[in-house]
Amino acid sequence: MRYAGIALMFACAAALFLAEEQREGPTNEKAQKTYKEALEYQHKRMTGSALESFKKADKQDDGHCVACQKKMIEYGVDLRDWKTAEAAAGELVAEAHGETEAALAHYQFATVLLREGVDKHKDDLFTRAHEELRKALAMTPKFPVAIYADGLALAQLKQDDAAKAQFEQFVKMRPADDPDRQRALRYISQPELARARMAPAFAVTTTDGQRVSLDDLKGKVVLIDFWATWCTACREAMPHMRDIARKFEGQPLIVLSVSLDSDEQKWKDFVAKNGMTWLQYRDGGFTGSLSKLFAVGAIPHTFTIDADGVLQDEHIGDASIEGKLKKLVGHARELQVAEKQVQ
Repeated sequence: MRYAGIALMFACAAALFLAEEQREGPTNEKAQKTYKEALEYQHKRMTGSALESFKKADKQDDGHCVACQKKMIEYGVDLRDWKTAEAAAGELVAEAHGETEAALAHYQFATVLLREGVDKHKDDLFTRAHEELRKALAMTPKFPVAIYADGLALAQLKQDDAAKAQFEQFVKMRPADDPDRQRALRYISQPELARARMAPAFAVTTTDGQRVSLDDLKGKVVLIDFWATWCTACREAMPHMRDIARKFEGQPLIVLSVSLDSDEQKWKDFVAKNGMTWLQYRDGGFTGSLSKLFAVGAIPHTFTIDADGVLQDEHIGDASIEGKLKKLVGHARELQVAEKQVQ
């Protein structure tokens, strides 16, 4: 699974750049043909071939194909081809027009460096990310996701006071029900969590009308189960998930099943028929917001998150996870007791 905070930033960057898509393609005739081939590879999910074609198209366009560069960043990061991702990010900065576009480009470069820094565990990459974000914020001071990203970079550098200041600024700019605001509040109180493998922040409304926010569940273990009624392996694993929900009922454990079904009524009927009384949410497919956030590509897929929001385990397929859950729930209980003693 992706590093949670940085996955958020990549998603935000994609949305911010979307308005520019119409003018980003290559102008060179050969590059246009290669670019079309790259899109065909992309449609077929042939990521490696798509990346090579986007690189070729950008070269044929003399480094002016912004759409190619963005795909080079996306696939370069996914394939851990950091040389390609950095080169493309550098070209984006060079191709930027005006302060707003330049700020976005510096921010995009920073997200690449942050992802690379997490992968390679190198402080110089976090330092470079911080420098890129300073440039972005100098051009566009009211840039919430860049401020949040700078908090993450500073936290990785263990500059906790400076990181907390950025998170505090981000909190002031976001509405109270924003999941990322809630996550920033956790980082303010526990900056060391910004260096952990945190599960992505999210908020959903379940079938029974409950609003479930991961950071509101602080102090509880969370088990997220991605599944679908059309998935044979998921149907076979469902009794096991039902047993877990029953076994840990009344304990500091929340089970959330996330369906990838497109047919809402079929999903609701299946849930009712099989006594799935724990929290249920329908995401609608692999392109659903929660599925994309957790980078789910196969089901059944479970994620086990501890009381601090740190991802502790993930499994594709049915798996024996009761032992792990029992330990995490025991630790959650200890934290609850300690918190009561402090109060």
